[in-house]
Amino acid sequence: MTIVVAIDGPAGAGKSTVAKALARKLRVKYLDTGAMYRAVTFLALSDGVSLHDEAAVAELSVNCVLDVGEELVTINSIDATQAIRGPEVTKAVSLVATNSSVRNELRARQRIWVEENGGGVVEGRDIGSVVFPDATLKVYLTASPLVRAKRRVAQSGGDVAQIAAEIAERDRRDSTRSDSPLTKTDDSITVDTSDRSVDEVVAQLEQLVMIADAKRAANR
Repeated sequence: MTIVVAIDGPAGAGKSTVAKALARKLRVKYLDTGAMYRAVTFLALSDGVSLHDEAAVAELSVNCVLDVGEELVTINSIDATQAIRGPEVTKAVSLVATNSSVRNELRARQRIWVEENGGGVVEGRDIGSVVFPDATLKVYLTASPLVRAKRRVAQSGGDVAQIAAEIAERDRRDSTRSDSPLTKTDDSITVDTSDRSVDEVVAQLEQLVMIADAKRAANR
């Protein structure tokens, strides 16, 4: 039976780290949907396309050749793995993520990816609410704002207060956008990673996946 784990949550909550580790435990593939939006943002910036030109950015997303792997992200054969995590893309990606046409295109690609890979652990900000509403398990991963800011600084450097302000602004944009806002669905499980190790969180989620999959099998 196909297992799809949808992991949603705000920036800096530990989604990528937890999702990758959980995918290895479950022996399924992992997809970072945020990297897809970042890659399109990178391409638009590289090509000099205004992010405010929604039609032009949408056209880029439809026509691009995009490959998001666990270790490598390429778009139109360009290795964008490092660039998509840089400050320029990080500051701009939320604008691309509010583009409904881009979201429609990338959501379609995400569904195709899961179909081709026979399930997987998929992380993002609308995975359980929009992309895979029938996922085996839906998780809303969160952490305190301070912890999230400190994690970002540990990864990329910078000032904690400034990063915290940027995260707060990203949260505001993601939560208030008209298309697929960041939200916790009624049937998702909230997991706060603030004071817990990755191993503890992954162990909990692995158990929850097994329980949910067993229940689904019994109801078939």
